[in-house]
Amino acid sequence: MTAAPGTAAPEPHPVLAEVTDRVVARSAAGRAAYLERIRSAAAQEPAGPSRGSLGCANLAHGAAACGPDKLTLTASPARNVAIVTAYNDMLSAHQPFETFPALIKQAARDAGGVAQVAGGVPAMCDGITQGRAGMELSLFSRDVIAMSTAVALSHDMFDAAVLLGVCDKIVPGLVMGALSFGHLPVLLAPAGPMSSGLPNAEKARVRRAHAAGEAGREELLEAESRSYHGPGTCTFFGTANSNQLLMEIMGLHLPGSSFVNPGTPLRDALTAETTRRALAAAGDPAAAMGEIVDEKAVVNGVVALLATGGSTNHTMHLVAMAAAAGVELTWDDFADLSAVVPLLARIYPNGTADVNHFQAAGGTSVLVRELLGAGLLHEDVHTVDGPGLSRYTREPFLDTSGDGSGSAAAPVWREGPAESLDKSVLRGVADPFAPDGGLRVLHGNLGRAVVKTSAVEPDHRVVEAPAVVVDDQDELLAAYHAGRLDGRDLVAVVRNQGPRANGMPELHKLTPALGVLQGRGQQVAIVTDGRMSGASGAVPAALHVTPEAAQGGPLQQVRDGDRIRLDTLDGTLSLLVAPEELEARQLEARESEGRESEGREPDGREPDGRTGVPGAAVGTGRELFAAFRAAVGPADRGAAVIL
Repeated sequence: MTAAPGTAAPEPHPVLAEVTDRVVARSAAGRAAYLERIRSAAAQEPAGPSRGSLGCANLAHGAAACGPDKLTLTASPARNVAIVTAYNDMLSAHQPFETFPALIKQAARDAGGVAQVAGGVPAMCDGITQGRAGMELSLFSRDVIAMSTAVALSHDMFDAAVLLGVCDKIVPGLVMGALSFGHLPVLLAPAGPMSSGLPNAEKARVRRAHAAGEAGREELLEAESRSYHGPGTCTFFGTANSNQLLMEIMGLHLPGSSFVNPGTPLRDALTAETTRRALAAAGDPAAAMGEIVDEKAVVNGVVALLATGGSTNHTMHLVAMAAAAGVELTWDDFADLSAVVPLLARIYPNGTADVNHFQAAGGTSVLVRELLGAGLLHEDVHTVDGPGLSRYTREPFLDTSGDGSGSAAAPVWREGPAESLDKSVLRGVADPFAPDGGLRVLHGNLGRAVVKTSAVEPDHRVVEAPAVVVDDQDELLAAYHAGRLDGRDLVAVVRNQGPRANGMPELHKLTPALGVLQGRGQQVAIVTDGRMSGASGAVPAALHVTPEAAQGGPLQQVRDGDRIRLDTLDGTLSLLVAPEELEARQLEARESEGRESEGREPDGREPDGRTGVPGAAVGTGRELFAAFRAAVGPADRGAAVIL
C-alpha cells in the first residue's frame, strides 16, 4: 500500500477527507480571522529587514551588546533570526541547547545574516515534579511559555525564528506563542534523544518490584539512573518524543531530524541547516508559520499521534495548538481517525523498544511513506522544507565531500528505507500491530474522557468494578500500602484533579502500584478528571473526564462502592447507579453548593482566595496561579487559559 518514491500519493482515505472537511467547515470563521491578522501583520512589514521600521534609539538598544554582529544589525540589509530557547541544565532534554545559540549565530553569519537570543522560556520537568506539589504548575506552564514566546518576539527586530524546545508543555507553548507571530517563518530545532540505557522492560520490572516492596530504594534509584543517564530526551515514547514526531509530521522540523542524538556532527549540521532555512524563508509568504499550520497539517498531526500510540496529553495540546492557528479540533476528530488509522509502532510503554530503536528501524521516513501510501496523510501541505509531505520520506546524512573531516559538513537528504528494518518495532499498513490507533473517546453519564488502549491488553479493555473514591492520589497510595486494595477488583476514581481544581497534575505515580494489583489478577482501572504521564501504560485509564468535578461534573457524585463500567470496546464510561438515585445526589450537591457559596467572592472563591477544592492551595508557587485556575477552559477544549 506504500507509494513509490516520486509518485503521486493516493487519494485521501474517505474518513481522513471527511474529518478534514468538517474541521475546515467548523474552523472557517476562526481560521479566516487568524489569516487576516497575520497577513495584515506581514503587509505592515518594511520591504527589507523587520528592524527597518525601528527608530534609531530603538535599534541602538537592540544592537548595543551584539559584538561582531552590531554593524550587521545597524547598517546592513541582513535578515535577523530570533532564537527562543528553553535551555536549562536541569532537564536532560534541554541541556544540549546550551551550545545551540553560538552554533546558530555562527551559521547565520556564514549565511550573511544574524541571529540573536530573543528570550528564554521556563522549562519544567514532569519527571522531577511527579507526585509533588510543583506538578500543579506543569500544565499552566504551557500558557506561560506561550506568553513568554510572544514577549520574546515582540521587539520588531526579527525576520524569522528558531525555537529550541523538546519536552511536554514546552513545545506546545512555543508553538502557541509563535503562532501569534504567524507571519514569520518559524522552525523548531530539536536536541534529540539520549542514547539507549537500561532496557525499558527491566526498568518497568524494578518499578513494579519496588511498588510491591520487593526492591529497595537503592535498587530503584540505580535502575532509574541507568535509564535516564545523559543529555537528551528520555527515550520512551511519552509526551516529549510525541512532540518531536508531531513537529516533523506537521512540517515544522527538517525531515528526519527529530530523533538524531545530541552531541553528534549530524545533530550540529541539522541545527546549522535549520538556521540557514529560517534566513532563506524570511519574506516568503508561503513559508510563514501560520500558513504552514493549517487544517491539513493539524489533521496530519493527529494521524501521526494515533499511528504511533503517542501521548494522551496531545488530546489537549494539539487542540490548543490548533486553536492558536484558528483551527477548531475536537475529541470526536481524534476518535473517528483512530478507528481507521492502524497502530504501526511499538515503543515503550506500548512495547519494549525505545525511540532510538524506532529511528534505527526506519523512523519517521517509513512511517510517512506507509501512511501516505494508504491515503492516511495529506501530502498537499507546505512544510519548512518546501511543498509536499512526501519530502519527509527522506533521511538526513552528512555530506563530507568538502574536506573529508565531517566537522563542518552540511546535511544531505536521501530516500529512507522502503520498509521497516525491524518489524517488532515498526510495521507497515498491510501488517499493523493493531487495526486502530489505540485511542478511544468514552461517553456516558460520567462525562467524556479519553483512554489510551495501545498498551492495554485485550483482557483489560473492559472493566466493571466497585469504585474507590479519593480526592488525592496519596490517599489511594496510602490505601494500597495498607493492603486495603488487595484481593478485589476496583475502579480508582481520582477526582478534583482537573484544570480548575489544581492545574491538572499528572498522576503517573499511581501506575506502578495499580500495575502490581493488575499483575495479581485483579481487574483495575482509573477514572479521573486529571491526566497521566505520556508514558501511560497497561492499566486502563479514563483520563481528562469532562466536565471536571470542580465544576460540578458527575464525578463529584460518585461514592465508594458504586459500580463503574469502563468499556473501551463500545466507547462508554458509565456509573451504574439508578437514574433517580443519581438525580437525588445531584440535587443534594446543588443545595449544598448553594449553602457553601454564601460568603464567597463574586468569582466563587473563598474570601482568602481558595477555590474550596482539595489541592487548590498555596505554596510552591501555586498561589500565583489562582487566576489561571479561575480562567482555564475544559480539557476537551485544550485546557487553555490564553485562547
